[in-house]
Order: sequence, then C-alpha cells, then structure tokens
Amino acid sequence: MSKINRKQDALDYHSQGRPGKIQVIPTKPTNSQRDLALAYSPGVAEPCLKIAENTEDVYKYTAKGNLVAVISNGTAVLGLGDIGPEAGKPVMEGKGLLFKIFADIDVFDLELDTKNVDDFVKIVKALEPTFGGVNLEDIKAPECFEIERRLKEEMNIPVMHDDQHGTAIISAAALINACELQKKKMDKIKIVVNGAGAAAISCTRLYVSLGAKKENIVMCDRNGVIRDNRENLDAIKAEFATSRALTTLADAMKDSDVFIGLSSADCVTVDMLKSMAKNPIVFAMANPNPEIAYELAISSRKDLIMATGRSDYPNQVNNVLGFPYIFRGALDVRATSINEEMKIAAVKAIAELAKKSVPEAVNMAYNEKNIKFGKDYIIPKPVDLRLMTNVSSAVAKAAIESGVARKVITDWDAYTEELKQRLGMDDAIMRAITNKAKSDPKRVVFTEADNYKILKAAQIVKDENIAIPILLGNKEIIKQIIEENALELDGVEIMDPFLEPERMKKYAEALYQKRQRRGVTLFEANKFLRDRNYFGASMVEFGEADAMISGLTKNYVSTIKPALQVIGTEPGVNRVAGMYMMMTKKGPVFFGDTTVNVDPTVEELVDITLLLERAVRKFNIQPRIALLSYSNFGSNEGVVPEKVRKAVKILHEKHPDIIVDGEMQGNFAINNSLLKDNFPFSSLVDAPANTLVFPNLESGNIAYKLLQELGGAEAVGPILLGLNKPVHIVQLGSSVREIVNMVTLAVLDVQSKEQEANARKGGLLKRITKK
Repeated sequence: MSKINRKQDALDYHSQGRPGKIQVIPTKPTNSQRDLALAYSPGVAEPCLKIAENTEDVYKYTAKGNLVAVISNGTAVLGLGDIGPEAGKPVMEGKGLLFKIFADIDVFDLELDTKNVDDFVKIVKALEPTFGGVNLEDIKAPECFEIERRLKEEMNIPVMHDDQHGTAIISAAALINACELQKKKMDKIKIVVNGAGAAAISCTRLYVSLGAKKENIVMCDRNGVIRDNRENLDAIKAEFATSRALTTLADAMKDSDVFIGLSSADCVTVDMLKSMAKNPIVFAMANPNPEIAYELAISSRKDLIMATGRSDYPNQVNNVLGFPYIFRGALDVRATSINEEMKIAAVKAIAELAKKSVPEAVNMAYNEKNIKFGKDYIIPKPVDLRLMTNVSSAVAKAAIESGVARKVITDWDAYTEELKQRLGMDDAIMRAITNKAKSDPKRVVFTEADNYKILKAAQIVKDENIAIPILLGNKEIIKQIIEENALELDGVEIMDPFLEPERMKKYAEALYQKRQRRGVTLFEANKFLRDRNYFGASMVEFGEADAMISGLTKNYVSTIKPALQVIGTEPGVNRVAGMYMMMTKKGPVFFGDTTVNVDPTVEELVDITLLLERAVRKFNIQPRIALLSYSNFGSNEGVVPEKVRKAVKILHEKHPDIIVDGEMQGNFAINNSLLKDNFPFSSLVDAPANTLVFPNLESGNIAYKLLQELGGAEAVGPILLGLNKPVHIVQLGSSVREIVNMVTLAVLDVQSKEQEANARKGGLLKRITKK
C-alpha cells in the first residue's frame, strides 16, 4: 500500500462524518407544501401519465438520462481478487464519484450477490427502466465477456465493462501516437501482449479494429506464449493463439515493436527490452508496479517510448481519460449501445487532443512551461478539461452516424457550451493547484507543531509530496503526540527554538536592525524571538524555510504582526490584504479583503483590488472584479457607495487593462443577465464577476462565512497577499483539510515568487547583454 493510502487514513476517509463517499441530493425545491405536493402526491401523477403515453418521456421527466448504474459482483476487485460484493462497494462508490466529478454523471452503485451469469444478466436487464446506462465493473474473466455480450444484445441502453474497454481505449490512443512518433505503421507492427485477462483481450481486439494484424500479435499468460496447440485452450484465449515456434515471453519479445503489459510487476528484464526492434514502444501497465521499472527501462534504451499506469511517470494510461466522457456522449444522444464506432471515435479524439496546444492550466498543474506532443506526452493529462468536450462530442457524433442515437444533436457549439457548464471548476482548480504544488514541493515551517491537526496535515503534505514540513515546538511534546496518534513523520525535521541559541541570536539581531527606529530594542527583539511566529517568520526571511503556516491556535492579529515586522511587504506594495477562494459549484469566486483591513480608504480599496487582481491571475484565471456596495452605480448615496465609486474611477483611469466595475450590489455582480438587463453599460455584462472586493472587513467577513455555512461553498484561505515572502495564516480551529489546502497554496505562492524572481533576473541579464 502506498504511503498516501495508509490503512488508517483510508479507513478514516471512508468512515468519518457521513459514511461512504456519495449521497443523493434533491434537484428541485422542497421548501414548501406546494413543492412537496408537486414532487410527490398528487403532482407526481402528471409526469407518470405522460410517460405512460410515451415511454421516451421518461428522459424528459426523470433523472434516467443522466443516471448510470455501476454494477459488480465483487469477483475481481482492483488487485484484491474475489472479495465479495459488500467488500467491493467502496470501489463502486469511488467509480461513481469519478463519473460525477469528471463528467457530471449521477451514479447508483449496485453490488449483486451472485456469481451465476444467468442470474446476473437477468437482474441487470430488469433494471433497464431505471438507468440511462450500465457500467460493469470488477467482474472476473471469462464470465465478464459473456455478461457484457448478453447485456449488450438484450438491453436498449449503453452497456460497457470498463475493465475491458477503458484500458483498451486509452492505450489504443497512446499506441496510435507512439507509432506516429516512432514512424511505425499499425498494420506492420509486431505486438507482444503479456496478460490474457479481460483488459488484455479487449486491448488486443481494439488494436485489430484499428489496423493491427492478428498474425503479428503474440499473447502470453503466466504459462508462457499462448499457442494454438495448447491443451484445454479456452475460446477467449484461442482468439489470439499463435502457431509460431515461441515458448517464453523472452522469445516473443525478440524483434518485436510493441510490448503491452497487463500482467505483473518486474516480469520484463533489460535483456528482453534490448532484444526488441529499433524504436520500441513499451506500455508496462501493471499497477502499482509496472512489468519493468520506468527508470530502468528508459536508461536501457534511449529510443524507447514508454507508458505506465502510474501518475508519477509520463504517459499514464488512466481509464479516467475515457469512461466518464464516453458515457457522457452516449447519454446525451440517448444511445442504445456503446458500439465499436463510438469506442474508435473516443480513441481518435483522445489521440488528437494530445497533439493540440496544451492549455496553460495543464502546464501549471504539472509545473511545466510548455507540455507538447512527444515521447513524454503521447496522451492527454487527466486534468485537461478539454477531454469533456472533445471526447464526449466525438462519441455522440459517432453514435448518431452509426444509427444508435435516439436523440440527434444539430447545434454542436451549443452542446460544447453545455458540456463546459457541466464541469464547473470547484474541484478542478484545486486538483490543478495540488498537482502543481507536487511538481516542485517546498519547505514549509509549521509554528504550531504541538497540535494534532497540524501534525496530521504535515504527514499528509509530506506523503503526497506537496511540501517538506519543518515542525517548530517542544520536541518531546511533538514526539509524544506523533506516537499517541500513530502518525508517520519519520525523517521530518523537528526544531525547538529554545535549543537554537545561535539562530535565536541571529534572528533577534536582524529584527533589531530592521525595527530599531520603530521602538524595538535588542532586548525586546530577543524576547519576540521566543514566540514561534517570530522564529518561523525569521526562518523564511533567512531562506531556511520557504513558507510559514500558523494561526490554528492564535488570533489573526498576533500571527500577522510577526510576519509584517520580520518579512515586510513586497516592493511597491503599501499594505497586505486577505483573500478567500470560495469553491462554489459555479467555479471559484475570490473574496477580499476578508481578514486584514477594517475600513479601507479609497486609496486602500484600490491597493486591495490590485493585490487581488494579481493573485487571481496566478491561478491562471482572468480576474473579473466587482467592487461591492449597497448601491448600483449611484442608485443610493452614502459614505460607502461614494468611497467605492471613487475607487472604481481611479482604477478605470490608472489601470484600464483591468476588468473591473462598481459600485454594485452582490446579486448584480454574479448575475450577468440581471446586470445586462439593468446596466448594459457595465464592463462585467459579458460574464459574472469572479473576484469580489468588499467595502470593509465587516461585510467581507460576514459574506464568506455565510456562503460557507448556508451556501455549501468550501472556503480556501485566508490567503495573505502582499508579503515579501510567503506566510499564510489558517483560520482559528481549521480542519486538517483546510490546513492542507493552505499548505498547498503556500507552496504555489513560493513557486510563483520564484518564477517572478527568475523572470526579473532574465530581463536584467538581457539588458546587460544588450549593453
């Protein structure tokens, strides 16, 4: 089990709060007696009668059209084998979660207590009125082939066994691109497939559909090459049995062009790899460890293109690139099946997407300047939001053209927009930020390490390679908390400031030099350094840590003051400000100032707006800023509207490149249709504002807390803006998740500041060179 999936963490994740990972949420109002009368008796009779007249109206009046069943009998669960339907349920819930977050498809997971093929088929077939599609999952071979075949024949909705076809579709897309890069033709390549389970058989069948020749394919199982003279050869394996005089995997791999691994770890040797033809293609997809270690393979052959099933190496063959979007397209045209044409359309769409210019958001997520088509990028990254539009559209078109669609899409631009709106960006942006942080983790000092939540967060960011924790506090107390809670923080640096006299002296002298004309004596500086917030901030100032996290057990002022005195503001910045990223279903909305400036002046509002604008851009989001008030463009008079109005005027005059407007009320800022109807002159009429500047701390603080509690938005922050080096302060009593989010943002902040510094150095170097 990998570090990030420690047993207790996994158990806690699934059991704490509401057990499991999914829930059912109403999509219609249920607040009044009228709502309930419409939802159930007597109002529900009307849609029932309509559906009775025309069965197809079930798609109009119920959730069937967006509902997929994830069905298993638990006979082949991940790498766990036949563990039973109840034990397989967490996996099925997880699959449902992926459907939802990647393609906005609702799922009921169904675990069937039967290993009998006839019973399984009978049960699933009887459920057809409920679902728009069926995703079969974790059913062992050879039964899975018969179950899928019969259900596809007998049901009139899309049915797909993802264990078979998911890997086949993604690896086929990768194979097309790898062949292009290696200058090989699909009908000429010699393929070795190691493994003969459901995925291996389906992969090989799909490669044949795309042009590979059966006579050029050799399949192996744990007994070696599958030959046509083998005794007791079942019909499935016989499909790819060979008559060639080959016995072992090593025999088969000699002079081959392609190796497809769907078997077990470390079964391929360097000698086998070296025996392959020039410019080989190796897809070692065993999980968690591939058939040959990635580092070993690429060091053995420089002409190699390699893919694995792992996310920490290039070219991950990940089913999530396919199944959510294949079902999305199939559901949207009410397809009666997922046929070969639709699968091939998905393959080609995924392959083509890898050749297109990569969005900046994807580059940012992987800390790359310019990911581009090549040997280390033959398939798209899972965070690429274009998968939804490209793959789903291709599948929907193929369904229509092949005659299995019951609904025809004519306006493809409108369909693309509908798909984009389904995605939202609440989870997507946090996933992208986390991936970027993991690409270049930084040293983060935790000043309150004598607290369980802090230590738990430190373990998580260490395990997930988000950050390198440094723990401040009494070593004995910290070690005791670690031991009592079975935390795993081996190798993490623990530092007790009181046992660091030389550092203490160095930091105090620096603080004295910086603050001696602000009333701080050397004695007071030494006294201040006994506070871990001063000590941690000094570590950051001296480059002995990259960022600091604090605030869990102290009020905001006592935490921010040391940072301001030790580190200070960025050059050209007059003040700091606090910002929250509110993760809503419609995407992230940034709130400021919510934590620092109590009643900002006109000039301070301008400064706060500029800080927020710059910060939002770092998330690769175009800021659309609204300065809020209780007035709309002069509709009310008062000190607050006047202040906001003046700030907007300054911003328009001095910063015309910024998309900003106000003063306006909150509902007009986020409802651009309302704004357009009433104030069509506003610069925000084209799309809602995503950055809200509040006229004072009171309104901003109240707004984010109400949205968090009543609106169900997740608050990420407060993000401290304007400091010269990264210090971030969590809310008093934050959860472990919130602390981890703040650490992730702190690492992103460090990366951003380093990039800005490098850019300045690059510009200076160019000027010196020119001179």
